[in-house]
Amino acid sequence: MSTALRPTLILLPGMDGTGTLFTPLLQALEPGWPVQVVHYPVDQPLDYPALVERVMQALPTDRPFVLLGESFSGPVAVAVAARCSNGLLGLVLCSSFVCNPRPGWARLHPLLGFLALQRLPFWPMDALLLGCFSTPALRSALAAAIAQVDEEVLHARLRAVISVDVRHALANTQVPLLYLRAGRDRLVPRSSGQQVLQWREDAQVLDIDAPHCLLQAAPVEAAAHLLQFMRRLMSRPAPDH
Repeated sequence: MSTALRPTLILLPGMDGTGTLFTPLLQALEPGWPVQVVHYPVDQPLDYPALVERVMQALPTDRPFVLLGESFSGPVAVAVAARCSNGLLGLVLCSSFVCNPRPGWARLHPLLGFLALQRLPFWPMDALLLGCFSTPALRSALAAAIAQVDEEVLHARLRAVISVDVRHALANTQVPLLYLRAGRDRLVPRSSGQQVLQWREDAQVLDIDAPHCLLQAAPVEAAAHLLQFMRRLMSRPAPDH
């Protein structure tokens, strides 16, 4: 299959924003498949609208692409997809949400500025994000990614999650939508996937036996679903560039 015919997979990272945690997925994807990883600043507390503008500027203008939003970046991907008219073939949400996945977190909003995230023990995060899928390599990669990000930036992103709501933007998206749901996600509940279906009844929801860090713990299965999805998109009429 000619590389020129393949859409570029644009990867938007989780809350760390570094993009380094995509390594297992990149290794599992078909060799030669074009991929672009978008990185967020580790020292600038940008809100969702600012991140959307950053991603819009990073999108290719000369080739078709598929947009994947992992976890925190799901709302970014949705907002971008709602605005894109050229080049975008499909949208993928992975372990993600379109509004606050845990409404109870709203009560913690005033306390976020006092939460010393970088000084907390790592084991609660390990249990929440990896669970029984945790390995030394995954723990090391996760800890290293989080350590790169300023605490103020992590606070800002947590506040953004609490107040985000892109459900109407999701309804305005037109491209095929794939939702990869982690069957053992302790962070984003199953209801977040159901909410996506409420606003996009045609969305394809696939369950994978994995923790919240689905792309890291089950990269081979995730890559297989992504490649199948993108190949289907290639058989559809290409949008104007």
